[in-house]
Amino acid sequence: MKNILTLVTLAFLLCACNTTQKSNKEETQKTSMETKTQHSNKDKATAVLESLETGDQTAITYINPKKYIQHNLAVADGLAGFGEVMQHAPEGGFKAKVVRSFQDGDYTFSHTIYDFFGPKVGFDIFRFEDGKIVEHWDNLAELTQPNPSGHSQTDGETKITDLDKTEANKDLVNNFLNTVLVNGEFDKMANYFDGDNYIQHNSMIGDGLSGLGKALEDMAKNGVTMVYDKVHIVLGEGNFVLAVSEGKFAGANTSFYDLFRIENGKIAEHWDIIESILPKAEHKNSNGKFNF
Repeated sequence: MKNILTLVTLAFLLCACNTTQKSNKEETQKTSMETKTQHSNKDKATAVLESLETGDQTAITYINPKKYIQHNLAVADGLAGFGEVMQHAPEGGFKAKVVRSFQDGDYTFSHTIYDFFGPKVGFDIFRFEDGKIVEHWDNLAELTQPNPSGHSQTDGETKITDLDKTEANKDLVNNFLNTVLVNGEFDKMANYFDGDNYIQHNSMIGDGLSGLGKALEDMAKNGVTMVYDKVHIVLGEGNFVLAVSEGKFAGANTSFYDLFRIENGKIAEHWDIIESILPKAEHKNSNGKFNF
């Protein structure tokens, strides 16, 4: 109702602009700019995700009803698949709170806390065509307790800065993943960090390169391996960059979603979701987990 009233008020102001004083005209322009911002693709993506909880009927209009390609392998393709999930909502419905939302060209990517068949945290990627969502990818994991450094899976910095450095920051992350994690050149890892100043949100790892080193050492002792085989896509907005990669964790085919915050050309903060890829026999669509 508030959005409808805002739009009606804006229309009235625009019609009356020739007879208002300069201050009123400036206020109209400000309101117009706010309305445009409310309808950016990343805000449409946020509305769709949070409609799981709010039941906002407007949000469904942001999805192209004739073309909605689903890459969550546990959900059937198209709006029918989305509707089927909603029909199986538990008593009290789902809950969803978007913590961070970003936009890179036709793509948006969001970091969300869910109560979705249990407490979860996830990353969602949407692709837009002509202002409508036409494709969706995600990675989900169980919500956990804070990590050894006291950080949760979603807390930390949210402010977007350095928009002029978006491409440079994406290149930094892409180079780090391919050099260190795909090609295994771990001797070059320190080049991408500012000493031991590194905030970690992975639920099992503490802050700093020292925390990462200890975690990798513990994994090796327990025979647990983590292998990155391919980086599928790198998306970014300013100081935040999300990379989607494929590999293996503890021998299982795995999808890695890694969100990085970049500061002064170095990786300063990291969030991730690691999800095992469903066996083909359990797929409810044939679109693949990646296929960007």
